[in-house]
Amino acid sequence: MKLRNILGLTLCFLTLGTQAQTDVTKFVPGSTLEGVSYFLPKTAFRVTIITEKTVTKPGDFYKYASRYLRLPNVPTEESVTWTIKSIKLEPFGVPDKDKAYSIKIKSKTVAPLVGLSTDGILLSINTEAEEEFLPDLPDPIPATKPEDPRSYMTQEMLAAGSTAKMAELCAEEIYDLRDSRNALIKGEADNTPKDGAQLQLMLNQLDKQTTALESMFKGIQLTSTEVTSFNYLPEQETDKEILFRFSQKLGIVDADDLAGAPIYVRVKCTESLPKTEVDEDAAKKKAKMEKGVYYNVPARTKVSIFNNQQEFLTTELPMGQFGVVEILSNMLFDKQATTKVTFFQTTGGTKDIMK
Repeated sequence: MKLRNILGLTLCFLTLGTQAQTDVTKFVPGSTLEGVSYFLPKTAFRVTIITEKTVTKPGDFYKYASRYLRLPNVPTEESVTWTIKSIKLEPFGVPDKDKAYSIKIKSKTVAPLVGLSTDGILLSINTEAEEEFLPDLPDPIPATKPEDPRSYMTQEMLAAGSTAKMAELCAEEIYDLRDSRNALIKGEADNTPKDGAQLQLMLNQLDKQTTALESMFKGIQLTSTEVTSFNYLPEQETDKEILFRFSQKLGIVDADDLAGAPIYVRVKCTESLPKTEVDEDAAKKKAKMEKGVYYNVPARTKVSIFNNQQEFLTTELPMGQFGVVEILSNMLFDKQATTKVTFFQTTGGTKDIMK
């Protein structure tokens, strides 16, 4: 998708002798009558959590599992178990309301192209750039529908006068199916096919019937994959901030829901940017550059997500809010210059500067 481009935008120039200069000022809402306002971004994250939900249901004949099939420890009541399969962080830029600036429009000056994102983040000057969007979230995967075991029951089983009798007949059928399978494998069955593919089809059908009937004793497990996503914006460094909570019985819950155990996030800058000098010479140089284009110099930052037992992920990347703001000299955008600049949407740092 193309950026929201502002074509034919005329930057304000202040005449100092014969030199025209770009006038970029601090944006104050409501004070700019004619011009274009832009924001520098903060770096936010889309947090995507893939979880697996397993629902265990007891079989109708669970009371007879040990007696007829020698199956110990089968489930006797329904339960739900959640596990975290993966956590993913995807950075994106959001407008920093404290870093908003205006480019005023005046006549008789050059007319550059200024590219903004749909939410007003400065992305390019004198060139076009593509706005970046987060990819679509993965689709959840529903649980596979189990076979209906009653569709494999014989008329005698279905007509049994009690649950105990039905369980006994079902167990006998399971043993018969197992015997038939063994006979096919050994080639001892009367109807053993000579074709290998046909033999495999018959074995698969016997396995399907056996599994369905055994579920009446063993119970079933229904496993689905769930996708949860939310945005996280770090405003300051942190050692152990609760990002969300997770319960093995309830899944993902809110950060303030004590039903879940905390999942933490750690955000730490891994580099120290030089502080702005305040001596007289530096102040004079700074004053000469105030009429320019503001941009971020992002700071390298390490982000980790963990709990008390494990670390789910650690990544290192630049973030705009922990860096400093600098200015591209107005000399790059006067009448004699056609400098092309693109900026990173997630950090506000310069991507390319081309003359």
